[in-house]
Amino acid sequence: MNRNILLLEPNYANKYPPIGLMKIATYHRNRGDQVRFFKGNLNDLVLDLLWEDCLKQLIFIDDTTNWAEKQSLVKQFIKTRNKELLDTLQPTNSLYSPLVVKCLEGFGDRLRRKTWKLDPKFDRVYVTTLFTFYWKITVETIEFAKRLVRHPDEIKVGGVLASLLHEELEQETGIKPMKGLLDKPGILDEGDLMIIDDLPLDYSILDEIEYEYPTRSAYFTFMTKGCTRKCSFCSVPILEPTYKPKIDTFDKFGEINERFGEQQNLLLMDNNVLASPKFPEIIEEIKAMGFTKGAKFVEPNQLELSVKNLREGFNDRAFVRRTFRLMHDMLKRLKGEPAQVYYTALTENKLLGLETTTKEGLLNAYSTIATIYEKFRNKAPKNRYVDFNQGTDARYVTDELMALMAQIPIRPLRIAFDYWGMEKQYTAAVRLAAKHGIRDLSNYILYNFQDKPNELWMRLKKNADLCIELDVQIFSFPMKYIPLFGEEAKHREFTGKHWNRKFIRAIQSILNVTKGIVAPSKRGQKSSFFTEAFGVDLNEFNEILYMPEAYIVYRHLFRKDYGYTQVWENEFREIRLSEDWKIVNAVICGSDFTTATIDTYQPSEKARHFLRHYTMAKGSADPSKDPKFIALKSEYDKLIKENQAIELTLTYDFEDGLDSEKELGVSSNEEELKELVNLE
Repeated sequence: MNRNILLLEPNYANKYPPIGLMKIATYHRNRGDQVRFFKGNLNDLVLDLLWEDCLKQLIFIDDTTNWAEKQSLVKQFIKTRNKELLDTLQPTNSLYSPLVVKCLEGFGDRLRRKTWKLDPKFDRVYVTTLFTFYWKITVETIEFAKRLVRHPDEIKVGGVLASLLHEELEQETGIKPMKGLLDKPGILDEGDLMIIDDLPLDYSILDEIEYEYPTRSAYFTFMTKGCTRKCSFCSVPILEPTYKPKIDTFDKFGEINERFGEQQNLLLMDNNVLASPKFPEIIEEIKAMGFTKGAKFVEPNQLELSVKNLREGFNDRAFVRRTFRLMHDMLKRLKGEPAQVYYTALTENKLLGLETTTKEGLLNAYSTIATIYEKFRNKAPKNRYVDFNQGTDARYVTDELMALMAQIPIRPLRIAFDYWGMEKQYTAAVRLAAKHGIRDLSNYILYNFQDKPNELWMRLKKNADLCIELDVQIFSFPMKYIPLFGEEAKHREFTGKHWNRKFIRAIQSILNVTKGIVAPSKRGQKSSFFTEAFGVDLNEFNEILYMPEAYIVYRHLFRKDYGYTQVWENEFREIRLSEDWKIVNAVICGSDFTTATIDTYQPSEKARHFLRHYTMAKGSADPSKDPKFIALKSEYDKLIKENQAIELTLTYDFEDGLDSEKELGVSSNEEELKELVNLE
């Protein structure tokens, strides 16, 4: 008997599609099950499910009215029970009106009274999990899933958080999570011989949702599994305890190409690929996949592929949406007679809005517009790239291995720089990369672990110096350490023993505009983002750590226009040498500048006067007065949009605790600021 399967990803921001769920989707489709994927507001999912049931009843009552065209109005009525909408929702034949009204009101009652929970739609629900600090939203998603599944034993929870905090998650939700990999037969269904971890990905589920992942046109896979290291800050030894030096990958790509078309890039999730004695074989396989140095990619006809899947009945929910989007994306590019023919075909088949779009309409329109689409679609060759996204281990790098790496279009080459103690190995690895012509590099730079703040600056400075010396680009991404276990793993408030909340917020303030990126220094530049943002030396860096967050972000505004920064610097240097410093330091390091908190320290008048820099009124600064801020933000927005290496690296960690300029606590009123800082 076919089952109704729901795949859920909690509604957090993440850069990669849920690879585990994409494999599980393939597994269940192979078994003949119905599969649905959702990521978003779960109340919207309930509304969608109610609409689908309501639509069936409305058609049964009156099949002469095109109820699909009224989807948004029906949903709005179910959600609000606004009786003024009933006039618009009247059926074609007024004889059916009483039944239609009763139907609509009934579904409105089901939502309001939550009686929909008495009729769960799914035989099994999967919930994927990611970082442990997404604890709250993950638990909420699991609790919601209980209302959607027919039997609670059929809720399957897996992924990173589920593997690391499995006992806590079971205690919190009553659902026993699945630990580790789905790398053996029979894990999901007794007796089934499929190994989920070996299955190709079902890309179609990504078109079922509104959320767009930054990285989509890529093959996501592994060449190895696990890691030979046992770093205490890393979860890999727990998630993938056995190192596998070579994973069979090549055959999966044929299935993906047949169903979804060739992908532009190759995104490899290996945790320590250079540790593999079979690395030469891995490089040869990557080249055999079409990823040779200088390889080009011409995007296949996506509309043709989408229509092919529609005709075959493969995930209609996804491919109706995808075909509709592809058709309308092309319409925006057309002019003249082709545009008129194309638009007429869409109009005649009621394809101008998604609500009125049907599978039949899409297939009918395609017969008219197929040649136009093929003629005008983008066929420009694009570069193909390979990305070992989890980074390579500098301690394994040799001249021979780097020569092999240079044979594929690696961009960027990520080399781990987790702590200052590996500076020699890291520097040697970067030099070898430059020697073999690899000029685009990137790394995550761990901080807030056992390191000291100065060591973060030193690693960033090393990258800046290497960029200039070797004429390479190294994009650095400072990443704040979060514990793997315990209560501190469930949020992002952890501070390492050498850090405090103010220092962490200072780093986040620096990175807020640039989405977490520290861009490379360039030869001939008088200054760089690094020196301006982090300071020219350790003394300046340490002052920046203490600087009010608004002064950090809006450097030009507060230094050049208002002159507040110079006042703060003079007062800061003076108070550090006074007997008030102990109390001032405690207040600043706690990063809580409310009057009530400051009062608990019983500061002197001098200390309280200095702390006025940190107690500005809530609001937002006016960036239009800070052209440097605007220019920098624009530069980085453009960089992120155009640079594949940056797009593949975005981590969202920079959002922790500082989501927008509004959180800087700055008034937009210049007179109010002057009064607060008491400069005049």
